Amino acid sequence: MTEGFVPAVLGTETEFGITIRNQPDFNPVLASSLVINSYAGSSSRIAWSFDEESPGRDARGFGWDPAPPGEFESGLVNVVLGNGARFYVDHAHPEYSTPECIDAREAALHDKAGELVMARAAGAAEMVLPTDQTLFVYKNNSDGKGNSYGSHENYLVPRAVPFGDLVRHLTGFFVSRQIFTGAGKVGAENGRPPADYQITQRADFFEEEVGLETTLKRPIINTRDEPHADPSRYRRLHVIIGDANLSEVQTLMKLGVTSLMLAAIEAGTVGDPVILADPVDAVWRISHDPTLRRTVRLTDGSEVTALDLQWHYLEWITKHVESNGADDAARASLEEWSAVLADLERDPVSTADRLDWTAKLAMIEAYRERDGLSWLDPKLRMLDLQYHDVHPVRSLYHRLVKSGRMRRLFTDDEVRRAAIEPPEGTRAWFRGRCVEKYGDAIVAANWDSLVFDAGEDALRRVPMMEPLRGTRALTADLLDRSPLAADLIDALEGDVRR
Repeated sequence: MTEGFVPAVLGTETEFGITIRNQPDFNPVLASSLVINSYAGSSSRIAWSFDEESPGRDARGFGWDPAPPGEFESGLVNVVLGNGARFYVDHAHPEYSTPECIDAREAALHDKAGELVMARAAGAAEMVLPTDQTLFVYKNNSDGKGNSYGSHENYLVPRAVPFGDLVRHLTGFFVSRQIFTGAGKVGAENGRPPADYQITQRADFFEEEVGLETTLKRPIINTRDEPHADPSRYRRLHVIIGDANLSEVQTLMKLGVTSLMLAAIEAGTVGDPVILADPVDAVWRISHDPTLRRTVRLTDGSEVTALDLQWHYLEWITKHVESNGADDAARASLEEWSAVLADLERDPVSTADRLDWTAKLAMIEAYRERDGLSWLDPKLRMLDLQYHDVHPVRSLYHRLVKSGRMRRLFTDDEVRRAAIEPPEGTRAWFRGRCVEKYGDAIVAANWDSLVFDAGEDALRRVPMMEPLRGTRALTADLLDRSPLAADLIDALEGDVRR
């Protein structure tokens, strides 16, 4: 890591698809609640505190506080895990939010750990169902019936970076990056033109360039201004345009390259922004062309492909890294990105060992050729869905991994550890270890605070407004010498007085 390089703080949050076969009165909220409440990992049923949250605050200086109707999480079924993550029901889906991570590799690992947590929870939930019912949970973004659910990324950005700069530079980047972030999908939805197969599951559902909402009129750039940290120093870029990826290499690229893009914007090392004439139109047009040959128009009248745009951003970011440095995970994502763009340009299917959308496409094409299936055959939609099943036996993605046709970054042991151990370099360490050690004394939690019942007349809130504090290096000794929650509170107050 270059001296002076400032680490990123980032993470993901994923809503999983859910259904129960042979349950005529299936209710997704009840099914999701069953999954969360069935998880037997190291966890504590802790209420989520909304006291300091503001999901309706808009980065453009207006909006609602609290959020407009339909945008607020219920938090009724909530688990705070010993690895610092949040596991809960949101918008009728089981959702996993990773702990705050220090780089793209760590975030990709904890995203993968979320799949393991979800698979274990689903398996435990199915045990209480009648024997003729089967519970399915999918890491995908569309049910094929007009409903889409989110896979969001979060990046901590200095407040000093003007939000307008983020909008100008990131719009073209987000529209075109889908060629290496898409999970692939059979067919089209939401009133878009027909398509046999497309690159991303979410493209059909974006209808605005910039906006606050996440479930209706989805924008390419989301303006939610809720940093979960000191608002005078930070903003949280809440990225909603992206797919839920199973490929570990793909997740690393998505997170690492976007982190580098943000670092380059902050440093002022990007050139003039690339402005699309119609970004919303460009999103689905690019997604509907797996050959990557379709062009979209810029405001200067020129026509470019998504590959053209990504090569352009690669040149910028490479120069930024040469001048300003990057951590090892970001450098690895840069190398993977460059290689993937070259392979996509040569033959998209050559990336089937790294990208979900090309891996799925190759698999489906093989089935079509073998069985003489048309793109309208419902079997293809079933194959599409089965790729995303979190069950390790049913999942077609897992079959590719086991046969050596999909690259991995992590061992099974690394994923298992990440499902129970928090990252050491952020406040997630303190949150996770407190849940493990003092879980019965924690009555509420959110990203930037814990609320303790330490046996006193009043509850005690411990603020954690700085994401890069609460690390193992700063708090391990404190936790070791505090056997009870009351001891921890006393020690913390003693540190403040000193």
